[in-house]
Amino acid sequence: MSGVALHALPDGANDARRLAAQLGLPYQDVAVHRFPDGEIRVTIGPAAATTIVYASLDQPNDKLIALLFAAEALRRNGAKRLVLLAPYLCYMRQDTAFHQGEAISQRAIGPLLARTVDRVITVDAHLHRTPVIGAVFPGIEADNLSAVPAFAEALRASGFDPSTLVVGPDAESQAWVGDLADRLGLASAVAHKTRHGDRTVEIDFAGTVSTAGRPVLLIDDIVSSGGTLIACAGALKAAGARTIDVIITHALYPPQMAAAFAAAGIRSVRSSCSVPHPTSAIRLDNILATALQREISGTASRET
Repeated sequence: MSGVALHALPDGANDARRLAAQLGLPYQDVAVHRFPDGEIRVTIGPAAATTIVYASLDQPNDKLIALLFAAEALRRNGAKRLVLLAPYLCYMRQDTAFHQGEAISQRAIGPLLARTVDRVITVDAHLHRTPVIGAVFPGIEADNLSAVPAFAEALRASGFDPSTLVVGPDAESQAWVGDLADRLGLASAVAHKTRHGDRTVEIDFAGTVSTAGRPVLLIDDIVSSGGTLIACAGALKAAGARTIDVIITHALYPPQMAAAFAAAGIRSVRSSCSVPHPTSAIRLDNILATALQREISGTASRET
């Protein structure tokens, strides 16, 4: 057995097929059947020596089980190296116990995946106190890619006002807000965010670059409840922003939130294709393909 192949869980099939075609790799669906009692059966196609499994892990609980079953079948059918390509990586935000008795999900999921695959590739993992993605996955390779190059590519293609201010919702966003602004030659600013609960945040733009009369591009890595976006939009409107457009890496919020975003003054929302969502408009193909080139060239060199 030799070569590289790409397999995908069902809801990532379209993106995975497109990526496989770009890389010139054979593609296989991972079939998932649900029994009436809720258990699942997973069936794979032919394994390759290096098998890439595309599994974006939003709505993660069933997908994690499907991934474990797929990995078992692929290993048993000859895969020597498994690469998990998870554009969205679940359970990263709970990296400490905020209250007595809470489980730390990152410490459970990281070692579980590290025992299952040989490399993890993800995009804008939601890390806080964990400094690097490698600390999550002991003993294996791990890559945390930035979506910023894909955002810059999409904005160049669609066009943008050169007076646009690129804005991030908090200090954690500083690095990638600054990166995007530098790539496009735009000014940037970040807000001060105070979180009062899962759905309540306070946003303050005091002391940042003036937004009065300017179009604003608000960037966030993950949106699940929408509270931060609505608070940011309110603060930006109060500061005189002319228009507010949003780009998100991972859109996890319910689609019906669109009405609330519009009411808050947000003109448009675009997200990456990391998870299936009505706002998915920015493909990550090029950054994912670049990260996977080593698997392809490495296999080719081992075969010669």
